[in-house]
Amino acid sequence: MGFFGHGQEKTEPATPKRLQEARRRGQVARSPELSGAVVVLALVCLCYLMRDWFFYTVARFWVEYLANFGRWEVSPANATALLWSVGVFCLQLLAPVFLVALVLAVAVNLAQVGFVFSPQALVPRFERLSITAGLARLFSTRAAFEFLKALLKICAIGGLVAWLVRRDFETLLLLLCASPAKGFGVVVDFTFRLALVAGAAYVVLALLDYLYQRRSYQKEMMMTKAEVKEEYRQTEGDPLIKGWVRRKLRQVLLNRIRQEVPKATVVVTNPTHIAVALKYETGMNAPRVVAKGAGYLAARIRKFAAENGVPVVENPPVARFLYYKVEVGEEIPAALYQAVAEIIALVYRLKKRRAV
Repeated sequence: MGFFGHGQEKTEPATPKRLQEARRRGQVARSPELSGAVVVLALVCLCYLMRDWFFYTVARFWVEYLANFGRWEVSPANATALLWSVGVFCLQLLAPVFLVALVLAVAVNLAQVGFVFSPQALVPRFERLSITAGLARLFSTRAAFEFLKALLKICAIGGLVAWLVRRDFETLLLLLCASPAKGFGVVVDFTFRLALVAGAAYVVLALLDYLYQRRSYQKEMMMTKAEVKEEYRQTEGDPLIKGWVRRKLRQVLLNRIRQEVPKATVVVTNPTHIAVALKYETGMNAPRVVAKGAGYLAARIRKFAAENGVPVVENPPVARFLYYKVEVGEEIPAALYQAVAEIIALVYRLKKRRAV
């Protein structure tokens, strides 16, 4: 489609087909920063809420270790057991953190783009190994934007942290005269406050980045008028061919109407928009629809009926039901037996009067 859009400005929004193809290639509007920012902020809050449990668990482990330190005999088996116990302890201590980080990272990505499985994105692209292509990406507009974004992030978060340190600088100096326990508690609270402010600022910047990525993606996916027309032609077919097919189909229907309407028993109309030709002969189980049409075809049915002396009866409910529910060549359903029987009886009475 690039050939058809060459030299034209992209002014049309992307079609669903183009977006679906891009999604299949793994091209979606997402911000990697957002997942990391939400995870960092959530982990800061989690660690702050669980700080007492963390300190208590670590202290209990160290007390138990130091209490049994003198009983240990230095041997490969004891060293292995000690390393194993330390590894299990660290895993139990950090398991909630890892679990929350994993769940949040998956949830944020699903919230951004939903579930995307793209094998094409996993295929190695050897052109990325080109030095020329690498230099082009390094000095591209996107690389410059990423650099400015990183610089803005550092300045914004660093500025907030510096402001918070300066605001509480006098309080921090007083820690030199405080007891170790009190000083440790103040330092922990201040550290978590710093992390919370930095994490919140990181989330705000990541949300702005996500909005930019969405806008950039939509702009990148835009199409030229020629591309839209070419896609429509590929999916719906060439309008000239479709017009030719419609004309041929109409001709086939007209030929069928021209053949069947003169042999019909009655034509039921609505009164001008819909016309249905019915045929009934002795030995038939029920009347059969031999032709039907709306608009132009309905007018042709009425015209052929008038030219061949076929009675035309106005009955909008019956005409609509037959047109929408019964196909050409099918017998009428039992629900219409009474109504159609009355119409055919009326036709027979009219023919008898004319014969007399």
